Amino acid sequence: MGGSRLSRRLASRPQGLRVADGRQIIYGRRPVAEAELGRRRVRRVWRAPETPPEELERLCGSPDHQGVVAEVDPYPYADPGQLLRTEDALLVALDQVQDPRNLGAVCRSAEAAGAAGVVIPERRSAEVTAVACKASAGAVEHLAIARVRNLADWLGEAKAAGFWIWGADAGAPGPPWDVDLSGPTVLVLGGEGSGIRPRVAAACDGLVALPTEGNIDSLNVSAAATALLFEAVRQRG
Repeated sequence: MGGSRLSRRLASRPQGLRVADGRQIIYGRRPVAEAELGRRRVRRVWRAPETPPEELERLCGSPDHQGVVAEVDPYPYADPGQLLRTEDALLVALDQVQDPRNLGAVCRSAEAAGAAGVVIPERRSAEVTAVACKASAGAVEHLAIARVRNLADWLGEAKAAGFWIWGADAGAPGPPWDVDLSGPTVLVLGGEGSGIRPRVAAACDGLVALPTEGNIDSLNVSAAATALLFEAVRQRG
């Protein structure tokens, strides 16, 4: 398909919207480079200067393309049950995190920390879009991300499979270094502003809080996820 014709189809579409056959447009040097090394097929790549910057912006709907835009196959979500069969896995579960930038940032930290995967609900949750890909610096192309119909039920399955489930909550009584994160572990973090829902919190073995010393008494979900993940890395090392 010619670049000008495809650009006309995408010019008025929001970032991350799928094109034909569920394919996606992604953008940015690192996200496209990691997609070329990852699991899904890269159908076509447009690069500056062969393609003018304004054409690239029309293709992806964002000025943040860094001179590279690609059309890729749909994101290959993982099997959530398979994640539970990974020995001593470190997993992250996100409860209704709806900002794709936060999803991408969490996935970047999870991949860097060697986590086996990230689990998100099918509803009221950000998906792996172009924005999430960009925020993850391409980490989503190498990390297993699974979607589940009911997060609390899946946490129950994880517990039955031998995982310990620890939820992050600013009001929890103790820090994460007071609990054992060295074995099969799921770290649960809640959505922006609302935190973990009660039924999801009830599915956890316990809640932990990152102590703060400043005037701001809570962290962004991606910052909290990074701190928890690397505390688990410290214990496992």
